[in-house]
Amino acid sequence: MAPHTLTAVSGEVADKVKVETALVSVFDKTGLESLANVLAERKVHVLSTGGTAIKLRECGCTVQDVADYTGSPEILDGRVKTLHPKVHGGLLAARGNEKHGSEMEKHGIRPIDLVIVNLYPFSDAVASKPDDFAHCIENIDIGGPAMIRASAKNNASVAIVSSPGQYAQLVEQINGNEGCTTLAFRKNLAAAAYALTSAYDSSVSQWMAGQVEEPPATRTVAFHIERPLKYGCNPHQLPAGLCSVGGSKLPFEVMWGTPGYINLLDAVNAWQLVRELAQATGKPAAASFKHVSPAGAAIGVELSDEEKTVYAVADKELTPVAAAYVRARNADPMCSFGDFVAVSDTIDEATAKILKAEVSDGIIAPGFEPEALEILKNKKGGKFIILQADKNFQPCDMEYRMAGGLGFMQRRNDKLCDAQCLKNVVTASKEVSEQAQLDMIVGMIAIKYTQSNSVGYAKNGMMVGVGAGQQSRVDCVKLAGRKVATWRLRFHPDVQGLQFKDGVKRQDKVNARVRYIEGDMDAAEYALWLENFKEKPEPLTQAKKDEFLKGLDGVTIASDAFFPFRDSIDHAQKMGVKFVAQPGGSTQDQVVIEACDTYGMTMCFTDVRLFHH
Repeated sequence: MAPHTLTAVSGEVADKVKVETALVSVFDKTGLESLANVLAERKVHVLSTGGTAIKLRECGCTVQDVADYTGSPEILDGRVKTLHPKVHGGLLAARGNEKHGSEMEKHGIRPIDLVIVNLYPFSDAVASKPDDFAHCIENIDIGGPAMIRASAKNNASVAIVSSPGQYAQLVEQINGNEGCTTLAFRKNLAAAAYALTSAYDSSVSQWMAGQVEEPPATRTVAFHIERPLKYGCNPHQLPAGLCSVGGSKLPFEVMWGTPGYINLLDAVNAWQLVRELAQATGKPAAASFKHVSPAGAAIGVELSDEEKTVYAVADKELTPVAAAYVRARNADPMCSFGDFVAVSDTIDEATAKILKAEVSDGIIAPGFEPEALEILKNKKGGKFIILQADKNFQPCDMEYRMAGGLGFMQRRNDKLCDAQCLKNVVTASKEVSEQAQLDMIVGMIAIKYTQSNSVGYAKNGMMVGVGAGQQSRVDCVKLAGRKVATWRLRFHPDVQGLQFKDGVKRQDKVNARVRYIEGDMDAAEYALWLENFKEKPEPLTQAKKDEFLKGLDGVTIASDAFFPFRDSIDHAQKMGVKFVAQPGGSTQDQVVIEACDTYGMTMCFTDVRLFHH
């Protein structure tokens, strides 16, 4: 059986409708003067209320108070002003419909051609007094949404202007069409009006759901497009846009450049990582992100002379912020090629000068020294992306997403991974040095923002190997372990002794060193590789590598979920691991503990799983 629906009301639909009567009732009076001047020039009869009416009279408009027009005063402390048949009849009457016309004449209803309304700022009211239920309730607009919806429904005859941002278009319409609005314009306004009331109702609904014991099963989240994007993940995924959520502002300002979809995903995840890492450690933090996982992350621990040489910053000024960035970039400099950078603290000139030399797409940070900002603006031929993060921004408690036609919701992962998570030491060895504790925190927070399954190794306040997105945990351990070995072997004298030709670019040197360490080049690749050097390098044999890696010690490993078998521990010990941070909770926990005891490792059960998808 077909559902019952209403039959369309007949009436005339004209392209151009002359604006003779306007209803104006606005909370936000921004730009009202310029609009009032146009209404006055066109001798438009204006219906209005309260402070809006006073403002319009001051601008020379002919204004009739709504109470005088309806014959009904404002009542109930202003809760009822415009909820009257003479108002809504004038909004909803179908022009050219004989029955509607006779009823309007009988009841003294004049047709209203233009409605200018905006709403009480409910979200601001909640933000100012979140615990005052009565205050929030009083700031729920009733008459405004009713007029907006009624006007939008009758867009065949009525233009509904619901934002000061539309005033310029309205003035252009009226002046360009001899005092009229066009049908296409009215339809566009109606679509915007319904989007506004939908978003408004969504904010009220979400707030109300948080005030009751049994929240409703239906949830609504309003996205507002703040800036269109060139495309989504791929060029064929159009349209695409960056949106604010639920009426809140964006967590950052685009200061320079044109960020893309993946740039922004990297930026927002990287910013959360460094913000939390700085909070948990009390030190500046930095991260290097690629495809929504960190290639590296670190805190501002002073570099040794050897590290300065290996990381090619021996001649650079290294502030704590610069040290954090250098460590984050040098966890895996091959993977960091073309990264998006996040830093927890204001970018100083020293950091900007180091970053200038690296191939990178952009940066997000809470501030920039003037000299640093100018340096970064000139990077990438002026196309480097610079985002200034709002340190005080707090994301919504709830997260919503869509995939494959389904909707998902969950509470945001707001668990702070700090020293409190490391109290439960389950191994025979109980020793956790201050540096080891810092490394455990770095590891936990880095993998919290890494695509699962994930495992990461940390040492000296920096990630030295991240294994992301593997189905098997031991494969994460091995993948990250291979990166640890590469990181450590960059310190090998043979690697540092490579004699590059003049003119070889910085990143080409990075790549050449990594391929020298890996040593698995075929003849064609090897011939091209040799072109980087003044003389043919001696091979870095497996025996040399194994011997050098024996000196690796004091490394931390962190896992986003429990180790289901001891095989991960057996492999981790080859990478010099002495400290382990993992949630625990496996039926094999005791076996894993015994494996750690065999190798003299200290393991903490954090009791916090950190899957990230």
